Amino acid sequence: TNPYGRTKLFIEEIMRDMHTADSEWRIILLRYFNPVGAHPSGRIGEDPVGIPNNLMPFVQQVAVGRRKELSVFGADYNTPDGTGVRDYIHVMDLAEGHIAAVNKLNSTPDIGCVAYNLGTGQGTSVLQLVKAFEKASGKNIPYKICERRPGDCAEVYAATDTALMQLGWRAKRTIDQACEDSWR
Repeated sequence: TNPYGRTKLFIEEIMRDMHTADSEWRIILLRYFNPVGAHPSGRIGEDPVGIPNNLMPFVQQVAVGRRKELSVFGADYNTPDGTGVRDYIHVMDLAEGHIAAVNKLNSTPDIGCVAYNLGTGQGTSVLQLVKAFEKASGKNIPYKICERRPGDCAEVYAATDTALMQLGWRAKRTIDQACEDSWR
């Protein structure tokens, strides 16, 4: 429903075509679902220059006073609190997912071209994420409810069964841990 998602889809199709044209190619496609968090040491994290592209940096910028409030796009979705629900995966789980994919690629000569969803398989609403960040940071995150953005879905989260069965991988960290590590 957005240009980013369509671009990812087209790239996957190009990679599949490449494998079809030359079966020597061994390809694993990783589909990320909203990476958040930081390395637990606090030494590696996210502090985007300019306007962020994701929710978590906006929340962080409100917490440190760089922004006055968070804009929440839509509060009338058919979700528990009316806000959009997404699958937020801790970046350390994502890194471990990459390792599992490389191990699979190295151990499976005839892998072909396969896709794996790297997410938690569970959704967290915008307001649930805000509350988790408030708890982690001890800061109040003011927000205002705005109109929905065109193309936004009520809920988007990963089907992770294939990653578990074929890679032996699953996300282990919680949204609370992601918020705590982001705050460091």
